[in-house]
Amino acid sequence: MPRHPYEPVDCSQLRTFSVARRSHKVSQDQLAGLPLRGASAAELLASLPEVLGAAELRAVVRAIVEAVRGERPVVFAMGAHVVKVGCAPLIIDLIERGVIAAVVGNGALAIHDYEMAALGATSEEVAETIRDGSFGMVRETMEFFAAASDLACRDALGLGEAVGRLLAERDVPHRELSILAAAQRAGIPACVHVAMGTDTVHMAPQADGARIGAATLRDFKLVCSVVGDLGAAEPGGPGGVWLNLGSAVILPEVFLKAVSVARNLGADLDRLTTANFDMLRHYRPRVNVVLRPTAAGRGHEVIGHHEILLPLLRQAVIEGLAG
Repeated sequence: MPRHPYEPVDCSQLRTFSVARRSHKVSQDQLAGLPLRGASAAELLASLPEVLGAAELRAVVRAIVEAVRGERPVVFAMGAHVVKVGCAPLIIDLIERGVIAAVVGNGALAIHDYEMAALGATSEEVAETIRDGSFGMVRETMEFFAAASDLACRDALGLGEAVGRLLAERDVPHRELSILAAAQRAGIPACVHVAMGTDTVHMAPQADGARIGAATLRDFKLVCSVVGDLGAAEPGGPGGVWLNLGSAVILPEVFLKAVSVARNLGADLDRLTTANFDMLRHYRPRVNVVLRPTAAGRGHEVIGHHEILLPLLRQAVIEGLAG
């Protein structure tokens, strides 16, 4: 049998150099600290290693703190998962503290937000209800969103504001759990972006596509105005911050188009900071939020569960603003 022509390489011929010439990605000053028992939240946060996700989280916190101090908007754009994993009180608290200047959601966020306010509970076991055709067929939720789209049409409102107003008018029993109601009380923009056919309330016999579409288009135009204000107020100053929380498709697409509209109308967004928080890396949040709209180093990605990351983010921001 013929033998192959290869022989083991002679490693004695390798060119080596002193470690003193090598740059290092991790050094001792970046290592995790060991907070003592009973440590404060600030001490715990300070003990996180200054690498990868922890470094990205700190960068986002710094950007938010600088934006708030510089009176630049901080926008939270959220999918329904934020509500479904119990994080609405964190968002509401940041609204009430004046940290969040606008909230943006998809249709599912609005549905779960309403149900938490009206019922104190939300979300069904889809794997069970899809088998008998009962998935999404909740009368009260369908009726509420039909009424919200009617209100939006009557008063020329965006869908987010219409939901917030209707929650206030009906004095629902758990209104303190609603992000959209909190935005309404605070007088900040609350925008809901619907893709027709993606939400359970679109199956309702009283759903009116023209009214829903008109209301969500008003919200898109409002978001374009908000995004146009995310630049620095003065040269070299801080810009605003856009956080995408758990929306893999709809809100990253909305944001990219809003950035294009804002820049087309003359907005300077070079100081804009963006971040994506989610438990998985997805294509659209990464390219449409983190990479394409921002200058180098101003887009961040923090991967993890919202129910862990958002309490850390809120506490870090509060500590940063108090410092």
